[in-house]
Amino acid sequence: MAEKSKITPEEALSYHIEPVPGKYEIVATKPMTTQRDLSLAYSPGVAVPVQAIADAPGTAYDYTTKGNMVAVISNGTAILGMGNLGALAAKPVMEGKAVLFKRFADVNAIDIELDSEDPEELIRAIKLMGPTFGGINLEDIKAPECFIIEQRLKEEMDIPVFHDDQHGTAVICAAGLINALHLTGKKLEDCKIVLNGAGAAGIACLELIKAMGARHDNCIACDTKGVIWQGRTEGMNQWKSAHAARTEARTLEEAMVGADVFLGVSVKGAVTPEMLAAMADNPVIFAMANPDPEITPEEAHAIRPDAIVATGRSDYPNQVNNVLGFPYLFRGALDIHARAINDEMKIACAEALAELAREDVPDEVAMAYGKKLSFGRDYIIPTPFDPRLIYTIPPAVARAGMDTGAARRPIVDMDAYRHNLKARMDPTASVLSGIAARAKAAQARMIFAEGDDERVLRAAVSYQRAGYGKALVVGRESDVKEKLEQAGLGDAYRELEIVNAANTRHLEAYRSFLYQRLQRKGFDVHDINRLAQRDRHVFSALMLAHGHGDALVTGATRKSAHVLNLINHVFDARAEDGAVGVTALLNKGKIVFVADTLVHEWPEEEELATIAERAVGVARSLGLEPRVAFLSFSTFGYPVSERATKMHLAARVLDRRGVDFEYDGEMTVDVALNPAAMAKYPFCRLSGPANILVVPARHSASISVKLMQEMAGATVIGPILAGVDKPIQICSTGSTVNDILNMALLAACEVG
Repeated sequence: MAEKSKITPEEALSYHIEPVPGKYEIVATKPMTTQRDLSLAYSPGVAVPVQAIADAPGTAYDYTTKGNMVAVISNGTAILGMGNLGALAAKPVMEGKAVLFKRFADVNAIDIELDSEDPEELIRAIKLMGPTFGGINLEDIKAPECFIIEQRLKEEMDIPVFHDDQHGTAVICAAGLINALHLTGKKLEDCKIVLNGAGAAGIACLELIKAMGARHDNCIACDTKGVIWQGRTEGMNQWKSAHAARTEARTLEEAMVGADVFLGVSVKGAVTPEMLAAMADNPVIFAMANPDPEITPEEAHAIRPDAIVATGRSDYPNQVNNVLGFPYLFRGALDIHARAINDEMKIACAEALAELAREDVPDEVAMAYGKKLSFGRDYIIPTPFDPRLIYTIPPAVARAGMDTGAARRPIVDMDAYRHNLKARMDPTASVLSGIAARAKAAQARMIFAEGDDERVLRAAVSYQRAGYGKALVVGRESDVKEKLEQAGLGDAYRELEIVNAANTRHLEAYRSFLYQRLQRKGFDVHDINRLAQRDRHVFSALMLAHGHGDALVTGATRKSAHVLNLINHVFDARAEDGAVGVTALLNKGKIVFVADTLVHEWPEEEELATIAERAVGVARSLGLEPRVAFLSFSTFGYPVSERATKMHLAARVLDRRGVDFEYDGEMTVDVALNPAAMAKYPFCRLSGPANILVVPARHSASISVKLMQEMAGATVIGPILAGVDKPIQICSTGSTVNDILNMALLAACEVG
């Protein structure tokens, strides 16, 4: 089990305030440049869709954002595990839920916090918003009010209303339960099921599994006062009464005797070893209390090695994670313009999730989690970063909605729908999550060369506290301590290992090594001493060369070309050595690599071919299938120019080398990236848009990257240094803390 990541208050607040407050913004999807654009967007052009919607209300889904817009609504009475902190305090959580909708299912969502605890006021306010949205996601509203609010809104609104705290947990729990029973050879209708925690999520879990076939007389629900039995009056309400059991058991311990399944949505430690020992053979334990489960998997397996255990935690196998459900439920519901999300749609979601977990797991998922995953007792629920979720779950939900009459606009071509869903996938997130998982598995001792820079120190603290490995900071102890205190991280001073020429035992070995490399390159002993003792970049590189760290990240305080020159005193990272700089551009759900952005000034065709091969290695190490385009201002020979000739010849060099990836050129950037433009050249050997762009020179690479960063707001990772013996990554001087951390993770994964 991985150690749980530590997140400091300073990190959390910094994340929410930088670069701008909050977690999302509104972006226009139509041109807004000219007077004509504005006339179409507003008056007078807007009058036309207004009249169309007035005449046929269903066309609101065609002419407005309604069909892909969800409201995430809370009054803050049950925020996470923190309780009733009010509507305003709920806003960060609701913003977070909104961006999860976008990230996982490309559903636009807006958070709305309502400052009332009166169910009638909330019902009226939410109902009045109905015309704006395609669906309502209720969140963090305490029981029993949440039951009243959801039920009334379902009855009175003609769009899906879904309380995720109830049904989201229930759907994922049901999916896991299907597979757990599949592995144990048990049938749901025959199982004795015990629930502990009769709140919103617990009752929803019981209701859904009963809808799936669990028998009422086989289910026992418990709350803080014990078993909910027929005839009990204390602490009861209509929702608990609906699940009252006819049983002699009065305590959770008594109820657990002979139980096949335990569902826990309660508190840490609620399940004792004695309770576990009394359960039936091959028990299924869903200990979903957060942040700490009713019983940990280690404790459960120590008593019952035959148990299948799931929790709500990401650092244990079989995580019951709501993000596997709500984005895809709403995606499918929105796409059929559903009137509601009914039980059949929820069951279809659960069954599709269960079936997906039984399928062979793709390599990119294994790469993202740093291990091979296969269906079994430790893998009964798909992982949140499985790219198949987006085109597997919504079609199942949509089909169930159509079959049950919930659809206003049924999907005619389901294959085309799946293809459309695949196009919504954002590969960048899975790439970054894969890097993080692999870095955590590697546990690299990361050398942070610039310990006098606050950004670097914050990145080093984050690296170590997130559990990626040991952070080795190069700098003077007094400087590091002062900078950490200024950053509000004074307590991290004792956690980090601070290294410098004054406290190392290896300085003499470093000097000797450096002298052997540089004595015939114009460096005397004095020069060597100065470099080894006073230059942090050289000192850090010497640490890495001698195995006193596993990887190096530097460059945040000096120009990358200057830093590379210093590193070349210790390593062979020049053009003639085969080193290459590859920069990743992440923008609008796409990832493109540009090379060479660091080493080669004006490469010729042989070097361009090598650049392509190095960039392919980077792309593949990040789980992407490479397609290389050699870029120019001409396309396949026109216009003719000797400046473009080398880009054409580079492809011929790869022909001779017999490489195993797609490539072609020369071509302009629009042909490389735009399928419509590429279609004009049917002989082009690329099967789709290029994701590796090999450019003619370093200056064109630099211009391209910085233009995308400044004008398009692209996220830039790199340049990633490839083709060097040891993992070294060089940041740009404008790097943020997150940029530096990403480069450290790349180094830890030995990307390049």
